[in-house]
Amino acid sequence: MTKEMPRVIFTAGMKLRQVFANNVRAYRKAKDWSQEELADRAGLHRTYISIVERGLKNISIDNIEVIAKALGEPAWRLLETFSRT
Repeated sequence: MTKEMPRVIFTAGMKLRQVFANNVRAYRKAKDWSQEELADRAGLHRTYISIVERGLKNISIDNIEVIAKALGEPAWRLLETFSRT
């Protein structure tokens, strides 16, 4: 049984970098993975994933793709926002 896709609610004016950070964390946690597990699957360092998830790193498009592939999601989904309805 697969878990429901995480839906993270974002506030108006939130920077896209923070949207990405929140989505990476939500998708990682939905898979019950540690930051280390995601880092290993993506071929990146655990501290890099930590920095990305906190929205502190201006991440390259190449690493967005690498992280998305490791999570098994299209890159656009990690940039997607949801609002309260």
